[in-house]
Amino acid sequence: MLPTSLPPLSKGGHATHCKRCLSGLPSSQVDIDPAKLALSFYCLGSLDVSGELEKKTKDWEREQWREWIWSQQTRGHYGTGFRASSYMSTKHSTEENSDHDNDNPQIIMTYTALLSLSILRDNFSRLNRKGLLKFLRSCQNIDGSFSSEPSGGDSDLRTTFCAFAISTMLDDWSGMDVASALQFIYSCRTYEGGYGQSPFGEALGGTTYCALAALRLATKRLDPLSVQDRQKTIRWLVQNQASNGGFSGRTNKDADACYCFWCGASLHVLDAGDLVDKTAMSSFIASCQFKYGGTAKIPGEHPDPYHTYLSLAAVALLPHTSSEGTSWALCPLDPLLNATYQTSSWARAHIPAPKVHDDDALRDLGI
Repeated sequence: MLPTSLPPLSKGGHATHCKRCLSGLPSSQVDIDPAKLALSFYCLGSLDVSGELEKKTKDWEREQWREWIWSQQTRGHYGTGFRASSYMSTKHSTEENSDHDNDNPQIIMTYTALLSLSILRDNFSRLNRKGLLKFLRSCQNIDGSFSSEPSGGDSDLRTTFCAFAISTMLDDWSGMDVASALQFIYSCRTYEGGYGQSPFGEALGGTTYCALAALRLATKRLDPLSVQDRQKTIRWLVQNQASNGGFSGRTNKDADACYCFWCGASLHVLDAGDLVDKTAMSSFIASCQFKYGGTAKIPGEHPDPYHTYLSLAAVALLPHTSSEGTSWALCPLDPLLNATYQTSSWARAHIPAPKVHDDDALRDLGI
């Protein structure tokens, strides 16, 4: 039975947990250390969506994080992007020593790096945009999907969504064959109405979000599905909200805090976010809070930045009501890029190549 009133959302505690993880991970989380760039996004995203970034961090800390992220930008034969961490190389990444093919960028890390730098309000003067487009082309496969790296790796809807998000932030779609990529997304749809990680896979909450968000980003249509397909997808997503208020990622599986975002955001992309039982979902998320900060996948587990961020993001998608208490008020979230609207607006404004005015172009040509 769900409680009649919500306990406070420990925004300060969650922010402290995530800031601490930016410096070092607890023993329960060391297995995610190789994916430091993604980890940084979950930490910075938590600080951003909770409105705690300016309160909990100093200018020199934010500058230090910016410099570390830029040090992961690597270039080579396949183009330019961001690697997961400096652990991939024995040398510090610089313009002089980063031009080699055994230190390729990774597409998910590149997506999270661009958003992390947007959270930190970087001006992107160091972004190699042409190299980034070349990198995207190098990752696309014959079936339209994208590999995590030019040399191979995972190839599914997660990496394909990242390619769509990067193209959106660049405001340049020349780095991919859009029609082929869309066809790959359609091929991952299942009989339940969700989307599998790859064709013939089981419908998953996370990859359903990736599919729907990518379709919206590319087509720019409010509803990228037919009426019948939309109804079937909404039905499957709503059925995934469990009796304890959380969402399960697959049919007949237990609820997990991260799927509150993946399924909830999917409903928002379909303009059906009002079908989420927010009170029940918030109650489940509250039960997953750790008393010293951070949110776990289920009550009683160890907290981590991934579930902390996605739990906060799930709550931020829905309008705040006075009955929830002020602690549950968060910065509104853009469901398509998975960042606060302020951060996604910064990304869309500063990541694209600067526009060349007609007078400047003529001057460059000596006219």
